[in-house]
Amino acid sequence: MEELKQKLKEQIIEALNLQDTRPEDIKDDAPLFGEGLGLDSIDSLELMVLLERSYHIKVEDPREGRKILQSVQSMAEFIKSKQPA
Repeated sequence: MEELKQKLKEQIIEALNLQDTRPEDIKDDAPLFGEGLGLDSIDSLELMVLLERSYHIKVEDPREGRKILQSVQSMAEFIKSKQPA
C-alpha cells in the first residue's frame, strides 16, 4: 500500500503539473481539495482520467468520485478494492 501511495503522489504531481510540490509534501490523509493541496474541479477531472488510464478504473458517479478523491489514502484504498485479489 505504501508503494501505491508513493506512486499516486508522483502521478498526481505529474498529471497536474505541480512543479513546486514533491511527493513528500503530500500527506497520505491530507485533503487534496480546499485546505489541503488546494486542487479544484478541473484537477478532479484530471485525477479521474489518471485513474482510468493508469488503473483502468472508471468512476461513473460524481458523488463516489468526491469520496475517492478526498486524499491519497482514499484513492489508494479505492484502487486496491478494485484490483483482483
